Amino acid sequence: MINLKKIPSMDEILIQEEIKQLMVRYKRDYVVQTARTAVEEIRESLRKINTEIEKKAILTSIIDSIKLKAENDDKGTLQRVINGTGVVLHTNLGRAPLGARALSHMQEIGRNYNNLEMDLETGERGSRYSHIEGLLQKITGAEAALVVNNNAAAVMLALTTLAEGREVIVSRGQLVEIGGAFRIPEVMKLSGATLVEVGTTNKTYISDFSQAINEATALLFSAHTSNYQIIGFTSEVPMSELVSLGQKQEIPVFLDLGSGIISSLLPDGLKKEPTVQECVQAGADIISFSGDKMLGGPQAGIIVGKRKYIEQMKKNQLLRALRVDKLILAGLEGTLLEYLSAYPEENLPINKMLAATQEDMEAKAEAFLSILKEQLSDIPILVHNQTSPAYSANELLLELQKVALEDMVGGGAYPNHKLPGAGVELEFKHISLEQAAAKLRQGKLALVARRQDNKMLISVRTLLAGDELEIAAMIRELLLNPSRK
Repeated sequence: MINLKKIPSMDEILIQEEIKQLMVRYKRDYVVQTARTAVEEIRESLRKINTEIEKKAILTSIIDSIKLKAENDDKGTLQRVINGTGVVLHTNLGRAPLGARALSHMQEIGRNYNNLEMDLETGERGSRYSHIEGLLQKITGAEAALVVNNNAAAVMLALTTLAEGREVIVSRGQLVEIGGAFRIPEVMKLSGATLVEVGTTNKTYISDFSQAINEATALLFSAHTSNYQIIGFTSEVPMSELVSLGQKQEIPVFLDLGSGIISSLLPDGLKKEPTVQECVQAGADIISFSGDKMLGGPQAGIIVGKRKYIEQMKKNQLLRALRVDKLILAGLEGTLLEYLSAYPEENLPINKMLAATQEDMEAKAEAFLSILKEQLSDIPILVHNQTSPAYSANELLLELQKVALEDMVGGGAYPNHKLPGAGVELEFKHISLEQAAAKLRQGKLALVARRQDNKMLISVRTLLAGDELEIAAMIRELLLNPSRK
């Protein structure tokens, strides 16, 4: 307790030259608040220490803590992460990285005034949705289109507009909860629609839908079940049958596609799910899907379908609460424009990742391994199947080798499909895997990779240009300074 009396006063702290310099850069109130937090943390630490500490050392610790807190606050918390997991649409890592055209368009629109809601031909007020509706019509073949802030919002808007106070028929096997506790039944309830479950968890037939239809029926609904799948003794109603029933009964069919596949350039194994274009051609009345999944754009909920239903949604007052801003529209427009080009797979990162072959991944992993070997050449490492200097067990810091991996699409798309891939396996010798993973994740630049059998696996499928050299620098720093924070 004797050390507590040595804690300097706030006035003493604020007159220190290093703190004065901070107050030149930051507001005084912020520096004072940060100083108080630092003092309180030091006070708690000193309560646990029995040995006497010099007052100067305590002051130095407080100053260092204030500077570190200010530095960390100044960086913000949303930061770049290198994705070494091999999960292309990693929800926790922001899903699809945007293409160059989308980013350039967002920067141009964001830093300047723009025609978000002005018709430049007439000089009158225009619609923000006009900037993407024409593109979506051309790409999907739909009569009309609308964009809101995510697919959950798209589902909510459609249900509120078309089914509030009425019934929506859905297969019991599709009443799922997906990421972020998004539950289809709860969304139905919030929309004001009445949920009518038909069929069983594993089997639903078109007759189940047909028998449930009455004068209160507003929609026939089908939802993508994301990562949830039933395998074995199952039966689901084909889209064509549901659409045919809807047309016969004059009841609109709403398909929530979730990921929403636009591209026809995906590998053969990824073509089992219907594309948005195929759903439009089949006659579905309303189709919703995400912008930041298989499309490869920013987060958005995209709705395409029959004009009369889209126009009703545009008139719903809820749309204002769900509308997207200029940056999302710019990013989405830049992304959609790529789908009009001859080679969209070349310019959209996720298309390139998904289209990569096993041979592509093997070559990329070999190149990555060579970069690691070159950048770590003066450090005791062992590269399997390559000539390396001989080190004793005590000297060796890291073992590396190229390995075959199975990657995933992610984002709830194709949950059972594995993408043949490759990467580099790292086995740390004098630091635990947990410590290594934490330090690589918590550094100035973060790396998130896989862990298996006490080894780190870095898939090359999800590495972007230049990531390899930065990973090598991070690993080098870790090996040379394993205790540095």
